[in-house]
Amino acid sequence: MTSSAARAGAAPATGVTRVVELPDVVAWRPVVDAARTDELARALEDGGVLVFPNLAFRLAPDEARFLDVRWSDGRAKNISVDNGAIRGATGTPGDLAALASMVERFAAEAGGLVAALLPRYAPYLERARTSYRPHAASGRPVSWRKDDTRLHVDAFPSRPNHGQRILRVFCNVNPHGQDRVWRVGEPFEAMARHFVAGARRRWPGEAAVLHALRVTKSRRSDYDHLMLHLHDAAKSDLAYQRGSAQREVRFAPGTTWVCFSDQVMHAAKGGQYMLEQTIHLPLEALYVPALSPLAVLTRLAGRPLVPA
Repeated sequence: MTSSAARAGAAPATGVTRVVELPDVVAWRPVVDAARTDELARALEDGGVLVFPNLAFRLAPDEARFLDVRWSDGRAKNISVDNGAIRGATGTPGDLAALASMVERFAAEAGGLVAALLPRYAPYLERARTSYRPHAASGRPVSWRKDDTRLHVDAFPSRPNHGQRILRVFCNVNPHGQDRVWRVGEPFEAMARHFVAGARRRWPGEAAVLHALRVTKSRRSDYDHLMLHLHDAAKSDLAYQRGSAQREVRFAPGTTWVCFSDQVMHAAKGGQYMLEQTIHLPLEALYVPALSPLAVLTRLAGRPLVPA
């Protein structure tokens, strides 16, 4: 990998998310020297998007048939595999096993890519859900909170994570030459400064009640409360959606890209047929923990946001 590839992705002067293109990464387990690893880690953990325009996920000949929305059960927007179980798909048992195998193979490749590029992460990688998205990125009727065509950072109401990072690996597998189209927004801290003052204070005992009622899988921390506020505040503010610093980024078929989706302001505007792997990482895995959303929000709030 040449340093010119990273420099080519420098953020514009307007202060928009940095996009770093790495065209010479053509294998899912590339060999990367320590200096390049540190450079890529800094770019990623500082809220950048690493783009691999020549790293395609190759489907087996009998898997091309799965690039069709007919495999979706129509109830969920994604087909997913979690702990070996496939959800959101329809077909014969044999078809579903073959589809799950394709998705699982992508999961293995995505994990291998991250471990090779960023070896400090390798012992900590916690694989979460793997998704295959056969539907178009836009056009489905959803509430504003679930409308991922609006700029947002990822935060999940039922799954508090206490500052654990959300790393995602995406790959455009569209067979018709259609780009995946994103908008990316301003850096995380700039967005947080814009919205954090409007966060309501939590009610006494709120986290315990939500957990007891099984609204959440564990107790929300102040960090989780603030992240949900940032997610909702940005999506609901149409003036911010229109007027904040942002740019369009296109990912051609055969392109893979990686980012921390809890940090990068992003919106899916177009495209169809994509694979996505979610990986959770603890703060101790990071190269520069001071760049994490937890560290940023702790500084802004002036107090600890997760239990000691």
